[in-house]
Amino acid sequence: MNKYIKVALLSTAAIMSLSAVAQNTNSAYFTEGYTHRYQLNPVYGNDKNFISIPIVGNANTAMRGTIGIENLFYNVDGQTTTFMNPAVDASTFLNGINDMSRLALDANINLMSAGFKAFGGYNTVSINARGNMNSRIPKTLFSFLKEGIENKTYSISDFDVHTDFYGEIALGHSRQLDEKWRIGGTLKFILGGANIDARFNKAELTLGEDAWSAVTNAEVQASVNGLNYTTDINEATGNEYVSGMEIDGFGLNGFGLAIDLGAEFKPNRYWSISASLLDFGYVKWNNNMVASTGGDKSFTTETYNFSLNEKDEHYISDEMDAMIDDISTLYELQDEGNVGSRSTMLGATLNIGAEFVLPTYDRLKFGLLNSTRIQGDYSWTEFRLSANINPVEPLALAANVGVGTYGWSFGWLANVNVTGFNLFVGMDHTPGRLAKQGIPLSSNASVNLGVNIPF
Repeated sequence: MNKYIKVALLSTAAIMSLSAVAQNTNSAYFTEGYTHRYQLNPVYGNDKNFISIPIVGNANTAMRGTIGIENLFYNVDGQTTTFMNPAVDASTFLNGINDMSRLALDANINLMSAGFKAFGGYNTVSINARGNMNSRIPKTLFSFLKEGIENKTYSISDFDVHTDFYGEIALGHSRQLDEKWRIGGTLKFILGGANIDARFNKAELTLGEDAWSAVTNAEVQASVNGLNYTTDINEATGNEYVSGMEIDGFGLNGFGLAIDLGAEFKPNRYWSISASLLDFGYVKWNNNMVASTGGDKSFTTETYNFSLNEKDEHYISDEMDAMIDDISTLYELQDEGNVGSRSTMLGATLNIGAEFVLPTYDRLKFGLLNSTRIQGDYSWTEFRLSANINPVEPLALAANVGVGTYGWSFGWLANVNVTGFNLFVGMDHTPGRLAKQGIPLSSNASVNLGVNIPF
């Protein structure tokens, strides 16, 4: 089980230090001529037909969360070190951590897409590789890792990690109903790749300098083709437990359906109100490999002694590494094997927008967009106020300010769209301070760019 704990904790740093391809930028929602605007609301079409350049037609890098590199790494005597270093003050570190830290990543690799006018409206075809990763990390876990040598009782609950990956084939159509109303929709065929839900529901730990005990509860559900759990023996109890995973090959592991729905209402030439519901659907996974504690389990050990002397064999850094390994074994998840198929809902997104065209200069527009992800414990919301201008016909510029679950952000977008060439670049989250390696110190940053061929 130690691999689950380590993977979850290392994923915290990995998501913050690495980028991945992410969904369309909300900064483009009100931007005329943004080729992939239909992915934010299927009601939107384009003035021209288009073909995307594979992969780079709509390429994004993004990350977001409520905990960043600056919260976990410190400079001590000119050296970069983690918060686990005894020289890092515990209260300073813990004061910068939320009661529940969150990290999230939505991936959408646009493999191919095209749009064309036909059938009384505008039509789109897209093939995408999608992914969704979320984690919730309670402050008490960091407190335990930092203050574990103190005689304390810790109640660590709701430490969760969710991941799924799938492909989609999307067919969209939008049309004008009358002068005021336009509607659109997209049908998506889902090809399931992998889904993992790890929920460490409870860990009630009582620690002392010479002994510690725990009562824990956890479950892992993994729907991955070719996955098997590996087992080991817990030396403290003599019991066999799930120690990790191994995957023999990789392939399709499920199928599903989803829809995007959108509508736009223009009461007059100055105002428009729009709404869209994206990714409303499900995936039926073919197999579900379950590992569980089967309820509460208890664990007690007198293995550890702690020392702040680096030369001592019980130096805190070494002991805590070993302790984390044994904390993972206390869950003693049992391999319950393949319990059959299961269905999971996709994380749906609701967008509601209002746009106002300046009467004295109709090339300048202002928009307010609310985006809400509906995904249980991983739900989030954001409001974004934007200004959009088309100073000359081929060029569109946008600047905006957002606030929501993941804090404040500043976004922008520049889009050039002429026959034969479309280029856009922008950010929903413009990074602030950077580490020496160029990594944002916070966990909120993004870049969106693409090259397409309108005709």
